[in-house]
Amino acid sequence: MKKIVVFLALCLGATTAQAQDANVQLKGTVVDTVAQYVYLQKFHNKMFTTIDSVKVTDGKFSFKTKVKLPELYGLSLNTADSPLYIFLEKSPVTVKLSPVKYYSTSVVEGSASQDLFDTYRKTKDIDISKFITEHPGSLVSSYVLYRNWSYRLSPEEITKNIALLDKSQQNSTYVKELQELVKVLNGLQVGKKAPDFVSNDPEGKSVRFSENNKGYTLVDFWASWCGPCRRENPNIVAAYKEYHDKGFNIIGISLDKRKENWVKGIQDDHLDWLHVSDLLFWNSAIAKLYGVRAIPANYLVDSKGIIVARNLHGDELQTTLKSLLK
Repeated sequence: MKKIVVFLALCLGATTAQAQDANVQLKGTVVDTVAQYVYLQKFHNKMFTTIDSVKVTDGKFSFKTKVKLPELYGLSLNTADSPLYIFLEKSPVTVKLSPVKYYSTSVVEGSASQDLFDTYRKTKDIDISKFITEHPGSLVSSYVLYRNWSYRLSPEEITKNIALLDKSQQNSTYVKELQELVKVLNGLQVGKKAPDFVSNDPEGKSVRFSENNKGYTLVDFWASWCGPCRRENPNIVAAYKEYHDKGFNIIGISLDKRKENWVKGIQDDHLDWLHVSDLLFWNSAIAKLYGVRAIPANYLVDSKGIIVARNLHGDELQTTLKSLLK
């Protein structure tokens, strides 16, 4: 048996045809737990929605739910927790599900897609184009390109890698979303007009970006649950203190789900500028409008609404502002 270690943001599949409706053949055992139910969850946009549940009997469970196969799903013993990412196929799949470090103690057998993912995960210094070329008909390739590379690549590079995929993948959900993302990103290059948007501040007041864009404004995407964002916040605070009086402003766009966490994050990190959020997590309308696939992310916009820079982190933000606000 082979242990499958699955990262929170990853899951892949093996060479397959286009996904079709089929009854899943999924069974397994639960260990190290007294949980009474196992939940099957559907993946979409970095989030999971429960679509079925079965009772655990004598430590065993079995699903025969009609779902799209092959595709990424989640298995969980508690819907409040992040599930075990599992790529299901039309072939029988068996799982030993343990709540103790899901990804290092659970075991998946029978899924070639999961095996391919495990190989991908263990490979260092991945060349995504080379990987796709070696597995052009695999949902592994289209998923990884969508989930792990879309925020690292330019629109031209995304398009180039899509072209390497087999025809069987061109109609996959992931490729379709990548194609839409390319359209969005092409309209967000430096020199382009930043999209206007309206959202609510923590008091529920409606805020329009264009009415608050003065001087140079950083459209900053973050969330209280995002560790890298919280570590970057002191750099942004320092830049704000240094350049606010010279014409630098910020509007924070939170991808939080809970208002109390959002507000606490603002207070704890001393983010003394304008903030808005629709509290829809990765379904944030503004994140989609700006093609944001990972956070922290930002766009620096001038007073005319033109994008002058993007993804300025660390010292880059202060260096850029110094050159603009002499």
